[in-house]
Amino acid sequence: MGNWAVNEGLSIFVILVWLGMNVFLFVWYYRVYDIPDKFFYTRKLLGCCSTRVRRQLDRNLTFHKMVAWMIALHTAIHTIAHLFNVEWCVNARVGNSDSYSVALSKLGDRKNESYLNFVRDKIKNPEGGLYVAVTRLAGITGVVITLCLILIITSSTKTIRRSYFEVFWYTHHLFVIFFIGLAIHGAERIVRGQTMESLKEHSVKFCKEKITEWGKIKECPIPQFSGNPPMTWKWIVGPMFLYLCERLVRFWRSQQKVVITKVVTHPFKTIELQMKKKGFKMEVGQYIFVKCPTVSKLEWHPFTLTSAPEEDFFSIHIRIVGDWTEGLFNACGCDKQEFQDAWKLPKIAVDGPFGTASEDVFSYEVVMLVGAGIGVTPFASILKSVWYKYCNNATNLRLRKIYFYWLCRDTHAFEWFADLLQLLETQMQERNNADFLSYNIYLTGWDESQANHFAVHHDEEKDVITGLKQKTLYGRPNWDNEFKTIASQHPNTRIGVFLCGPEALAETLSKQCISNSESGPRGVHFIFNKENF
Repeated sequence: MGNWAVNEGLSIFVILVWLGMNVFLFVWYYRVYDIPDKFFYTRKLLGCCSTRVRRQLDRNLTFHKMVAWMIALHTAIHTIAHLFNVEWCVNARVGNSDSYSVALSKLGDRKNESYLNFVRDKIKNPEGGLYVAVTRLAGITGVVITLCLILIITSSTKTIRRSYFEVFWYTHHLFVIFFIGLAIHGAERIVRGQTMESLKEHSVKFCKEKITEWGKIKECPIPQFSGNPPMTWKWIVGPMFLYLCERLVRFWRSQQKVVITKVVTHPFKTIELQMKKKGFKMEVGQYIFVKCPTVSKLEWHPFTLTSAPEEDFFSIHIRIVGDWTEGLFNACGCDKQEFQDAWKLPKIAVDGPFGTASEDVFSYEVVMLVGAGIGVTPFASILKSVWYKYCNNATNLRLRKIYFYWLCRDTHAFEWFADLLQLLETQMQERNNADFLSYNIYLTGWDESQANHFAVHHDEEKDVITGLKQKTLYGRPNWDNEFKTIASQHPNTRIGVFLCGPEALAETLSKQCISNSESGPRGVHFIFNKENF
């Protein structure tokens, strides 16, 4: 339990606070409509009430998804409740309900009376309910924002995001229509309650059973009703203002000149963009948003920085996997054999850099870096920075040991990263500190016969695939053995575990961090960190 609390305690605390606020708001507004006398006749008519109700920031996408599912849940509850409300109100208006509801629905038919039932036309269901949905502001906006929400959620699935990112990107911006519709959804004030002045003259406790005598006896005049003022806009205006400010800042940043100094084509359909921008400062493992107006004037895509803070440029590696990346590949002239002049390169807008969990890598003495495929990019920045620090004889480097794991499906993915590992390998050996970096490269997409072919060359000084002294391994790591070995070699140590890879691997490493951490404060503790893209 103590190990779990170290890794997940603060995250769970934030989630519990957020869920507690949702529960509080739900209960609070339920009581607003359930207890006061001003809504007694409203409750009688409707039958029920409904309502709508530094490491943690790195998990903003996880929290964003949780908020989205909560919005979807509340929307479903709200919609279903109002479908029943509309059905009851329509039935009461046409006289197809109990006598009490029918009597309440007739209020407002005569002069000097205010209505309680928002359904004023006498049209039977289902036509009556459909008529309300297409003629009342609450119905129209309800349909629009529900459709927007359905499109946003369905286009946010992993399959759509990976294969049709543009669909995901554009439909996600329907949130603007969603929030505008949400802000005016209650402007018509269809949920009505008895006015305070009427409550003083018309006591609910005395008059509720004398509905046939309303207006005939002095103690029970005809009750007057008014709509509840819309409240949703108060919850929207703050976040929307912050979003507008963020967009203005992004627009200002995007106007700052970015110069592409070099484009490098790597194997495995990967290109490297080296860029310069005035005043740009970065830390290891950070990421930027990139827009190429030549490809799309609206789309921004996140990419991890692969350069080190010590370099006089910043770089990203981009794998060509979709329409946008294919367009950028062609715009940079990578589809041509001849040399591309710098002035012909497309304009690039950059927003960032933004922080990630990898920034904390130098705050540990021992770290495990785990990358899967192109997920190795944040660790390129880290390893480059380590190399520069060693070249400059850094004496204040707290980091003493790096365990680096790279999992790839085929050999082409290794080629663009092998040069950096060779530099680090040579640098550590020259400084008699070869044990500083322990790396394991796993080839996961090969079958046994292919692996046996390369195993013939296992005794050679350098690996035939990567050119490194460390031999390539085949299959997948035995994470239980890896964690136990590292824990035995570094007792009483906080070990940072950093991953950029798929969710299945994240779940495996998270469980290993918890199960292999000791409960006592002085024991070994594995602290799990994951990149979120």
